[in-house]
Amino acid sequence: MDCPIPISEYEHILLAHGGGGRLTDQLIRRLFYAGLSNELLESGHDGAVLPPLSGKVAMTTDSFVVDPIFFPGGDIGHLAVNGTVNDLVCCGAVPRYLSLAFILEEGLPMEELWRVVRSVGETAERVGVKVVTGDTKVVEKGKGDRIFINTTGIGEVLPGIEIAPARCREGDVVLINGSVGDHGIAIMNARKQVLFDTGVKSDTCSLWGMMSRVLEEVPGIHVLRDPTRGGLASALNEIASASGTGITLYEKEIPVSQGVRGASEVLGLDPLYIANEGKILVILPAEEAERALSVMQSFPEGKESRIIGRVTSENRGLVQLETVIGTSRIVKMITGEQLPRIC
Repeated sequence: MDCPIPISEYEHILLAHGGGGRLTDQLIRRLFYAGLSNELLESGHDGAVLPPLSGKVAMTTDSFVVDPIFFPGGDIGHLAVNGTVNDLVCCGAVPRYLSLAFILEEGLPMEELWRVVRSVGETAERVGVKVVTGDTKVVEKGKGDRIFINTTGIGEVLPGIEIAPARCREGDVVLINGSVGDHGIAIMNARKQVLFDTGVKSDTCSLWGMMSRVLEEVPGIHVLRDPTRGGLASALNEIASASGTGITLYEKEIPVSQGVRGASEVLGLDPLYIANEGKILVILPAEEAERALSVMQSFPEGKESRIIGRVTSENRGLVQLETVIGTSRIVKMITGEQLPRIC
């Protein structure tokens, strides 16, 4: 679908960064409504009036400032929807609604904004969520960086589901649905920080399709967590700290693609700390692990799912790695960001 606003008109709209007025109204109605069409959004209200949900309500918020905004495997619009949806999934909730706020830099090319809006619309439709309200602000040239997106997600917690980091228990096992570090290396590659072609694409995707089946068939899950910024190691350290348990990882079982491993060695990075955008950690009783794995492996985004660790009473609050050479070491929380503006 071609962009519904001619470039010449759009240039004037982006110069109207004071907000409001006819040009802003054109931008909202002719571009955002066209790309994100649904009856709640098009009511033109100051906010969204939502139908009641039958269970507990889960809510999350996130901001997306990834650089560059288009990268191998996705873009900022795709990432904004999937990232927000996956946070709701980790609460055990059915994703229902999203809010969407754009901060645009004056002079952003029309084609780029339209690509992002279309990506948001197509991804939301595929996942089954509705963008029901939003906002647009334009800042002067040099006061922003092309486009930032802020989201809020609302979901309905499934009946009988109680998922929280503090519910991690001794004897549980840790599952992951595939290789780690793909998103971070894809962003580095897009920024030309990787000086060779890794062939790695971002793993950004919605996990709801897979996890809806898992939650239906394996209701005893204790913890779900998406290891985004800070990677696998940081996510597990947060869980160990919240639950007062120790977590032991098996290095030989942690899937890392050849491209990620090669780039990490060249750059001196540890794949355990590199960001992911399509991975989920599932912590549950050991006796339920095989059933969860069977369901996860039946989905494309979960075909590499495996057990990568266990929860113990040793080293409480810490994560320990059993290495491939038979030694062990403590894997600490990352103290800074390996790569800023990763999402």
